[in-house]
Amino acid sequence: MIHPQFDPVAIRIGPLAIHWYGLMYLLGFMQYLLLGRLRVNQAQIKSQGFVKEDLEDLLFYAVLGVILGGRLGYCLFYLPSFYLTHPVDILKVWQGGMAFHGGFLGVVVALAWFSKQRGLPFFQVADMIAPLVPFGLAFGRIGNFINGELWGRPTDLSWGMIFPQAGDQLLRHPSQLYEFAGEGITLGVLLWLYARHPRKTAQTSGAFMFGYGICRFLAEFTREPDRFLGTLSLGLSMGQWLSIPMIVLGAYLLWRPQEN
Repeated sequence: MIHPQFDPVAIRIGPLAIHWYGLMYLLGFMQYLLLGRLRVNQAQIKSQGFVKEDLEDLLFYAVLGVILGGRLGYCLFYLPSFYLTHPVDILKVWQGGMAFHGGFLGVVVALAWFSKQRGLPFFQVADMIAPLVPFGLAFGRIGNFINGELWGRPTDLSWGMIFPQAGDQLLRHPSQLYEFAGEGITLGVLLWLYARHPRKTAQTSGAFMFGYGICRFLAEFTREPDRFLGTLSLGLSMGQWLSIPMIVLGAYLLWRPQEN
């Protein structure tokens, strides 16, 4: 199979061009609001005083965290020497370059700010929105696949796909779809079911961090490492090294949660 060479622009309205990746971000934020309304109506969440208006306020903070953290994370984690000597290029987001782990840290800062403003415990807020995150990530991975980016390593499996953007004719893992299925849909369903029942403070956040870290760590074995980095110590990619702290902290929060 050859990757369908989608037009990167999903919708054109006169001079306005809406790209697929931007559209996937929009759909991700929309699902957050829709699922969030179901989440705040769950008994254990409603008892904490959350209302749908909180979702809208949180979305504003989270969008800033995702965009600023994702961009800065990419610049500092993946190409620090370049961006430290070309700081103006950090602003050129249209050239691509976003990192999930940076976006995650950005959202953590945004949640901390929101929690402080509302006088709420940090993990109470984090636990509320954690089950909404994986489905948003799923839309992001679909955007990666449509763009033909973040392709996988060479494979001889029957569903291998040629990605012309890779500059060769090798069959490769459609690793974007693996991540869509793993850290997106599967993790999302399991976390939603897990969070439907009352949990101790920080357990739901821990389940997300642990689950995402495991899914991403495994998926990275099929994903082509960034060419300017390659693999790092122990043959692991940057994505795997950044996932390890998430796995460790997630496991700690799951099995040694804070007291209510």
